[in-house]
Amino acid sequence: MANRRLPMRKIKEVLRLKYDCGLSDREIARSCQVSRSTVADYLMKAKAAGANWPESAALTEAQLEERLYPPQRLPLLMQRPTPDCEYIYNQLRSYRKVNLTLIQLWIEYKANHPDGFQYTQFCEYYRRWRSKLDYCMHQEHRAGEKVFIDYSDGLSIVDLSTGELIPTQLFLAVWGASNYTYAEATLSQTLPDWIGAHGRALEYFGCVPRLLIPDNLKSGVSKACKYEPELNPTYTDMAEHYGCAVLPARPHHPRDKAKVEVGVLIAKRWILAVLRQRTFYSLVELNAAIRQLLERLNSRLLRRLKQSRRELFEATDRPNALPLPASPYEYAEWCKARVNIDYHIEVDSHYYSMPFQLLREKLDVRLTATTLEAFHKGQRVAAHARSYVRGRYTTLPEHMPLEHRSYAEWSPARFIQWAGKIGTATARLVEKILTTRPYPEQGYRACLGIINLGRDYEPARVEAAAQRALQFNACSYRSMKAILSSGLDRQQDTGEQLRLPSLPPHQNIRGREYYQ
Repeated sequence: MANRRLPMRKIKEVLRLKYDCGLSDREIARSCQVSRSTVADYLMKAKAAGANWPESAALTEAQLEERLYPPQRLPLLMQRPTPDCEYIYNQLRSYRKVNLTLIQLWIEYKANHPDGFQYTQFCEYYRRWRSKLDYCMHQEHRAGEKVFIDYSDGLSIVDLSTGELIPTQLFLAVWGASNYTYAEATLSQTLPDWIGAHGRALEYFGCVPRLLIPDNLKSGVSKACKYEPELNPTYTDMAEHYGCAVLPARPHHPRDKAKVEVGVLIAKRWILAVLRQRTFYSLVELNAAIRQLLERLNSRLLRRLKQSRRELFEATDRPNALPLPASPYEYAEWCKARVNIDYHIEVDSHYYSMPFQLLREKLDVRLTATTLEAFHKGQRVAAHARSYVRGRYTTLPEHMPLEHRSYAEWSPARFIQWAGKIGTATARLVEKILTTRPYPEQGYRACLGIINLGRDYEPARVEAAAQRALQFNACSYRSMKAILSSGLDRQQDTGEQLRLPSLPPHQNIRGREYYQ
């Protein structure tokens, strides 16, 4: 009998030819292409197991195998406790960070079961159980639906000034249905490079997929989660501009983006390996070389389909994809800022005004190279031209309260104009107050008070009081108020200066001769 057991299908055929067709052992051996002794041995084993043909015809192959080769059970004293493979699997996953190994779990197993398996059989038993969990589902990708995105290590460029090698990152985007590929080198995986590479990839494709499937890169996914990943606001903003959605792969599940994982290997083989001996001195030079090899890669015929990636893309993905928008996405970053007590927010050390009704509210701020937009509960509430001057203010009048807006419109010329409506002396008095202050703003309140005196007194009296204040150099709001309240503005001016009375003679007064 041969060392390797025949398949149950062929053993069943031997029984059928013997008992149903009545063939001899030699004829059966010739028909089944086995030796005559092998036929005799299987017929003898079937007779010993009581596997008659009418019964064997109704049995499945598994049932027939169990009848012909019943499992050998060890005596109860020789049986060993089997390891709990599910427990081992969960322990290895839960304590991966502390470097838990199979040998430690075997030590614990032997402590509980001294008569259990030795380490080699323990590992073999677990690996046999674990191999049954390595299953995967074949994914069907609809035309024009998905683009898978990932980063890989790229080549290095040489800094001309220092001679140092600067590493680069290889950005990959692969269509699900056609495997049409885009690749470019970036200096980093930061948000500007990540968003910029997306825009250039979609421009290269000439269309937009319905779904972007990225890895859980921090630039794309702010907080990775199996159920509710939190996307970066800029990435979401870019997807909205192009009219597509973002569906990140699950953490630690590379098979969710198997297309781009294979694409990385192909790009390394057909792009990076070809360029490995060349020296590049700029990112532009490196990307020009990558683009040439990328065109060659997309034009190569696939071995099984006998079509290139480009032909498949033009036939399947492009007709079913979304069109590109009229303008490319303008890179923008998002941040949060709270409206301060002066109804301004601080962004990059510059202050921008917001509607004063939003005092102390937290706003979402969208920053581009030229503009700043603020949103409150999803509604835009303010927009400014972006300024890079640190410590300065950009204020719109419509954002200010009415009283602040009026104050902001004050100026020395405007106060003099207001005072001129009362009279020329009042205008000269206001002008003198403003010019004698270190800063004109310090005299605004006094001038406003003088002008408002016209509400309580006749303009003629205010004008006369101003003349008297100028005559005696009493240029202040209090002096004007005192002149009007005491009625000094009604007294006729004789043009003579008031003479102060001299001191009376007294023996205690030394006189000026004493000091000589």
